[in-house]
Amino acid sequence: MRALLWLLRTVALLLVVGVGGFFVLQHFFGLRVEMGGTGMSPIFSFHDTERHYEEIEQERAKEAEAAVLATATPVPAAPVAKEPEASPESTAGAAVAPWPYYRGPQHNGDYTQTPIRKDWPSGGLPELWRTKVGGGYASMIVAEGKVFTIEQRRDHEVVAAYDLYSGRQVWEHGWKALFSEALGGDGPRATPTYDDGKIYALGAAGELECLQASDGAQLWRTNILEDAGAANLQWGMSGAPLVVDDLVIVHPGGAGKAVAAYNKTTGRIVWQTQNGPAGYASPDVAVIAGRRQILLMSGDRMMGLGVEDGALLWAEPWKTSHDINSAQPLVVDQNRILVSSGYGHGAALLEIAAGGAGFSVRKLWEKNTFKNKFNSPVLYQGHAYGLDEAILASIDGETGDRDWKGGRYGFGQLLLADGFLIVLTETGEVVLVKATPESHQELARFQALEGKTWNTPAMADGLLLVRNQTEMAAYRIAP
Repeated sequence: MRALLWLLRTVALLLVVGVGGFFVLQHFFGLRVEMGGTGMSPIFSFHDTERHYEEIEQERAKEAEAAVLATATPVPAAPVAKEPEASPESTAGAAVAPWPYYRGPQHNGDYTQTPIRKDWPSGGLPELWRTKVGGGYASMIVAEGKVFTIEQRRDHEVVAAYDLYSGRQVWEHGWKALFSEALGGDGPRATPTYDDGKIYALGAAGELECLQASDGAQLWRTNILEDAGAANLQWGMSGAPLVVDDLVIVHPGGAGKAVAAYNKTTGRIVWQTQNGPAGYASPDVAVIAGRRQILLMSGDRMMGLGVEDGALLWAEPWKTSHDINSAQPLVVDQNRILVSSGYGHGAALLEIAAGGAGFSVRKLWEKNTFKNKFNSPVLYQGHAYGLDEAILASIDGETGDRDWKGGRYGFGQLLLADGFLIVLTETGEVVLVKATPESHQELARFQALEGKTWNTPAMADGLLLVRNQTEMAAYRIAP
């Protein structure tokens, strides 16, 4: 009995010490506990939200002051006889928008602008710059020599533009909105889109704004949830706006107005169509079975829509628990699409055919061995690579058979570049993996960010851009 009492007292003491220690770490040292992609595994980091916002504001104020001083200070003219050397800044205009959309110019996560180096130093890739940013899970786009993203700063969603080569903020534009969710966290989710000198940004609560890319001036605004009479999703609006021809395509969900097209110049509604819950993936456009069409993964089906009027061309049911479809569909060729989801569902290869009666859909295979939750896969030489419930995997695109599974990177994100996978893990490490069906071959890794990292990286002009809820950094990845 004495031994039992001693044990109970010891356990009680340890609990008191543990709870007290946790309280001290959380309230005095900024310990933050966030849930990983499983919803059960915690990710620990130290972060004081109020101090972080203050540091962002101080950093931006210093940048603005430095910009004013630089403008006011006369710069001596260079001698006429001396030819200036080429620099990354001066050659950036060669590609006005090298990464204009979520997951790149082809919307498929494949970086082809430059080769990448494979001999990474032991300490990681050379860091070009690092800056503090607000919360949220949007990725970044690159155009006109600037990096654009959307962040949560206090009670405002803020679209911000940063200089690609220095990380200095060029402009910001915000509106009052705070989307908060216990598991995912605060902030906007949808990545902005660049088109013809304009930025199209969608907030987590449906605010859609068109801004001038040069200075952030607002050209028009609306709210897609209000326009559709639809309720928000549990984890907020997440799909990047798609600009095709003169239209901006978004997916608010709802009855009769689940997909909407706005005139990209005026913001006027051109058409609204379809029923059902919205998904978390971004709309895409491709020529499938001889017809250019909008490809859209909704909350309960994969579908193709006419660009001109949103008419339903074909659809294939794709249900997961709670209507959560987040991974981007992959266009395999002119008539086949690879779709995948987590929550125990898996993947399937759809074949779309055109006939006299319209389009038909045939499922070539379906397997539950490639479950991409909110982490989109990439395709290389007939094989798909993705994070199958937090573990990197390769499958044969023709059969769906698994090539291999290995590398526990959590619910991070990945891109394809020069025949290699660039994996940004859930805990902020950058990993280089060879894209081969032979086996899992990890070549290098380094810690790039601290804390939970769900944001998809971006690549442009030989730079790798990474961010999470607190910081953003650029690394030189070109040889």
